[in-house]
Amino acid sequence: MKYLFAFLSIFMLTTSAKAQTYAQWKRLRYEVCFGLGVANFLGDLGGANMIGTNYFNDLEINTTRPAVTLGMRYKLDPRQAVKVEFNWGMVAGDDRLTAWANRNNRLLQFRSHILEFGARYEFMAIKERVGHRYRLRGIKGQKALELYPYGFIGIAGFYFNPQGLDASGTWRDLAPLHTEGQSLIVTRKDYSQFQFAIPIGFGFKYAIDKQWLVGLEYGMRKTFTDYIDDVSTTYFDNETIKNLHGATAAYLADPNLGKNPDYAAGQQRGDPTDHDVYMFLTVSVNYKLKTGRNNLPKFN
Repeated sequence: MKYLFAFLSIFMLTTSAKAQTYAQWKRLRYEVCFGLGVANFLGDLGGANMIGTNYFNDLEINTTRPAVTLGMRYKLDPRQAVKVEFNWGMVAGDDRLTAWANRNNRLLQFRSHILEFGARYEFMAIKERVGHRYRLRGIKGQKALELYPYGFIGIAGFYFNPQGLDASGTWRDLAPLHTEGQSLIVTRKDYSQFQFAIPIGFGFKYAIDKQWLVGLEYGMRKTFTDYIDDVSTTYFDNETIKNLHGATAAYLADPNLGKNPDYAAGQQRGDPTDHDVYMFLTVSVNYKLKTGRNNLPKFN
């Protein structure tokens, strides 16, 4: 009888501890996230000192620009979460930065703000623990000071507005200038500046205490457009662009102004089979909001 009593006591204590742990993470399931970092871009402009290649082989570090992120995370359980976020970043590309002559001679360059709103699913490699505020000697149990790696994938919508430097050094919006003959012939349509992307990446969170965490995250965005840099297909007849849209449009379509015969109408300007990619690397501060009886976060 005493063994049965001992077994029941242990079972009840274990169940109570598990229920308490469960209740603890549920009380801190909302997380506000703010981060600063950098953005970069893989497209048709700039790149490594070689013929254009895919992904990181063509990354140009000198075009790295600032980025900001703001989001809210909701934990589904101790290892899974969903997050909505808003990201801003500047991306850029410049043929002058590559030593590969065929691209360097084009003199094409651009910059663009990226405004992104998205949602994603996150999975943590290690279950996030809730425990003591500090690592106190002699106190057993789970500690809050841990490093938590995670991966994510999601869906996002974003807005971009490519700009180029004209002959006077002024930044001009490129989309209205039809630099590749968009809308001038049936086979070339105007591109939309609102697009979708698939964010995918990984990160690490370090818990300072029960509510405060710092994080480091890298995420790339696979897009479905090749016009973030306003370059995708072939050169269009420069005289036609000049006559219909002006000298500035003609200059930004071909700053080289035909000095190299490879840049005549019909010659390759970009690669439409390889869509653009942009990416963010951010350091974040995360704060867990306590929830009330209605399971909604308390902001007071």
